[in-house]
Amino acid sequence: MSEKSVSQATDAVPEPSAPASADPTGATGAGAGGPAPRKSRFALNKGALTAVLAPVIACAVTLGALTAWTASGAAGSPAEPTLVDARIMLPSNPEATAALFNLTNEGGADDALVRVSTPAKAGRVMLSRNVHENGVGTMQMVSAASLPAGGKLEMSATGLDVMVENPPPMRLGERVPFVLHFRDSAPMRVNALVVRPGS
Repeated sequence: MSEKSVSQATDAVPEPSAPASADPTGATGAGAGGPAPRKSRFALNKGALTAVLAPVIACAVTLGALTAWTASGAAGSPAEPTLVDARIMLPSNPEATAALFNLTNEGGADDALVRVSTPAKAGRVMLSRNVHENGVGTMQMVSAASLPAGGKLEMSATGLDVMVENPPPMRLGERVPFVLHFRDSAPMRVNALVVRPGS
């Protein structure tokens, strides 16, 4: 090979390209055979911003919900049992009868009715529930009846009631005193109206 052709081959070898950082615009000359273009600083910042904003937005939504709940007056408020109705059945059997109490809870915390008592002369007073199995109805004692926040507790002669053994003498339209005892709230003194069975 002649000296001239060697010189031409040497001239054909490209000189090393300048480092990417040498270009102040951030371009790397990919069109000229250089390395692939890097992500711009803006693209990197946008990704980081999205990663930061996601939890911030989630916290803001949660805080808004808590603020609305607090503004409604229920957040953190104690249970507030309120009597709706109190009745006691005129006994058809002198050995026992049932008293029924309907309650609401206007507070922000759950509670439970755990016991009922009476200052009137009577035997045991117990929370009980009528249960039907295989066509036979039985009574089961209940340790407590729940009263959820914002909810209600309803009693009936065929469901949850208060069994009163050896009830005192009573007549229709009279009132019999009771005390309702709650798990968290103060005891409530009520007067149950004497009604006919099934009323």
